[in-house]
Amino acid sequence: MPEQQSKNDRTVYNLSDALTIAEKEFAAADIARQCQRSGALCSPQIITLNYLNEIYRINIPSAEVAFVDSKQPVPLREKILILHYFTQAKGTSLTGKQIPFRDLPGGLVYYPTFIKRTIEPISEYFGKDQGVLIGVGKMLGARPGETGDASLVIDAFARVPINIILWQGDDELKAEVNILFDANILDYLTSEDVTIVCETITWRLINYAKKV
Repeated sequence: MPEQQSKNDRTVYNLSDALTIAEKEFAAADIARQCQRSGALCSPQIITLNYLNEIYRINIPSAEVAFVDSKQPVPLREKILILHYFTQAKGTSLTGKQIPFRDLPGGLVYYPTFIKRTIEPISEYFGKDQGVLIGVGKMLGARPGETGDASLVIDAFARVPINIILWQGDDELKAEVNILFDANILDYLTSEDVTIVCETITWRLINYAKKV
């Protein structure tokens, strides 16, 4: 137990450090330019943006991240991710070319872990019932894709569409899942941030499905 507690403390400490760095990057950013690049709305004191179908605000100049429609605290990891997206956004247009996670920097090495944390859980929970995936996807604001037996396009952020494609399985064949990104994804998020977004989407879909 002490060892586990130490690990948890270290994780929180590292997230706190990461948040501090993200806040400093926000303080140094050109707010008006980044609002335009990220698709966020900007007022003199508040930035509002959408992340996974929920609206968040970033206070200026404190960089405090909060829900617009709830008093619930925003988890540290989400605060960091939202600040990263805002400060890193380059405003580039979609290329129309889709790439898998393994094509991102470091993606090939981390791909087996990415599969276990995202692709395999989606396959396990939705592989034999594509209708459930489509249904719960709507709770994340998903729109239909055009490939596979079922396909969802989820706008994680205004400029970050994520395409989840499912080929349904049966008693003999295992379901197949792929997650694709526009080739400009690194103009908005790092590879690590992409991983966090995909894990979050995966488990939100599964948790929504458990409540259906």
